Amino acid sequence: MNTITILFIAFGLAMDALAVSITSGIAIKRLRIGHALRIGLFFGSFQAAMPVIGWLAGMSLKDFISGVDHWVAFGLLSLIGGKMAYESLQMESQKKEMNPLDVYVLLILSVATSIDALAVGVSFAFINIAIITPAILIGLVTFLLSFLGAFIGNRLGHFFENKIELVGGFILIAMGIKILLEHLL
Repeated sequence: MNTITILFIAFGLAMDALAVSITSGIAIKRLRIGHALRIGLFFGSFQAAMPVIGWLAGMSLKDFISGVDHWVAFGLLSLIGGKMAYESLQMESQKKEMNPLDVYVLLILSVATSIDALAVGVSFAFINIAIITPAILIGLVTFLLSFLGAFIGNRLGHFFENKIELVGGFILIAMGIKILLEHLL
């Protein structure tokens, strides 16, 4: 497989992480470069690691992974998205904001957005592709797009003020539904 093909795959896999990083950037009031780096590193690292894990799992887990990956992604994205939407509708005095820089939140979002990369790794094992170069490219592309996405979201978020968390929550829920429908239909 040539580098151009791998880059197309990397950009495709990075789209979910980009959308979530934009949403995270929206939720962060004063985004610093360190915040964007943290988001990019989490998403990029998971997107690089998941194809390797999938590749190592190979044929033996193919049926199990393809049978539940969409449910896991749907559940995680809907849970986080629902929480964001619910919190955006609460009165100011009741709000407990979800911190998109929290390690646990980043872990959940990183796993949810990298499940497809796991399946790509499995498919690479089936067609005998060495995994190191694709994993590095997938991780780098995701890191760069997520890093930039946090800044894009932070700039856009100020135009929408309080309701942007509601929009961000619906985006995450929509991504979860999209992943589920792609696998069910």
